[in-house]
Amino acid sequence: MNTLRTGVLMAAMTGLFLAAGYLIGGQTGMVIAFLFAAGSNLFAYWNSDKVVLSMYGARPVDAQSAPDLVHIVGQLAWAAELPMPKVYVVDEAQPNAFATGRNPEHAAVCVTTGLLNVVSTEELAGVLAHELSHIKHRDTLTMTITATVAGAISMLANFALFLGGFGGNNRNNPLGIVGVVLMSVLAPVAAMLVQMAISRTREFEADRAGAEISGRPLWLASALSRIEAGAERIENVAADAHPATAHMFIINPLHGGFSGLFASHPSTEERIALLNASAAEMGQAAANKSPLA
Repeated sequence: MNTLRTGVLMAAMTGLFLAAGYLIGGQTGMVIAFLFAAGSNLFAYWNSDKVVLSMYGARPVDAQSAPDLVHIVGQLAWAAELPMPKVYVVDEAQPNAFATGRNPEHAAVCVTTGLLNVVSTEELAGVLAHELSHIKHRDTLTMTITATVAGAISMLANFALFLGGFGGNNRNNPLGIVGVVLMSVLAPVAAMLVQMAISRTREFEADRAGAEISGRPLWLASALSRIEAGAERIENVAADAHPATAHMFIINPLHGGFSGLFASHPSTEERIALLNASAAEMGQAAANKSPLA
C-alpha cells in the first residue's frame, strides 16, 4: 500500500509540473515542462547522491578516518542484507542524518558532526538503521527525485512570476496573468504538500524497519528525541537554502519562514510512541527507561 501511495504521489508531483508548464505557455509550455521533467528525473536517477551530497558539502569517510562510524554502518548493512553504502559526514552543528542514492548498490548514508557529538553509540546505530531501511526499500530514489521536481517547480514559479510581473508575453498562457499568479503562488505550495505526504508515508515505515534491523526500537526513539531538541535550537543554513531537500532528513532541519508552515515529517512524539509499542512487543524496557539498560 505504501508503494502504491508513493507512486500516486509521484504522479501527482509530475502532474503539477505539467500543469505549471501549461499555465505558463499553454500546450507548448506543457510539452516543454514534460521534457524538462523527464530530463530532471533522468538526471536525478543517475546523479542524485552526488547532487545532494555536494549541496551539503559532505565529505567521504572510511575505516581509517572514521573507524567507529564505518564499523557501525558495516554491521548494520550486514544485518539488513545490504551492500556496504558509502559513508559521508557533513560539518554541521545541527544533529541530523539522511540517505541518498538510486539503489542499494549505489547508496550513501550521511550524518552531521552535530549528530556524532550528541548521540550515544547505540542511538547512532538506531539512526543509521533507519537510514539503511530507506536504502533497502529504495525510498532514497523516490525522495531525491521528489526533491528535484519540487525544486524545478519552484524555479518555474519564479520564472512565471518574473515574466508576469515584468510584462512578459502571455499570449500562450490560457489564463493570462491570472494563470501566472495562480501558478507562482499555488504550485510551490502544492509541491510542498506532496513532498510532505511522501515523507510522512515513508518515515513511519523506515522507523519500523530500522528498529527491526537494529533489534532495539528504543535506540532510535531516544535518538529522535535528542535530534529534535538539537534541530529546534540549531539552524541548518544549507537546508534553509535548499528547502526542497528537507524531507530527506530524519528530522525536519528547517527553521521558520514559509517552509516552516508545513510539516515535512510526522510528529516526533507519534514516531516515538510507535517505537515504544514495537519495543513492548519485543519485550524490551519501557519508554521512560534508558535504551542502554
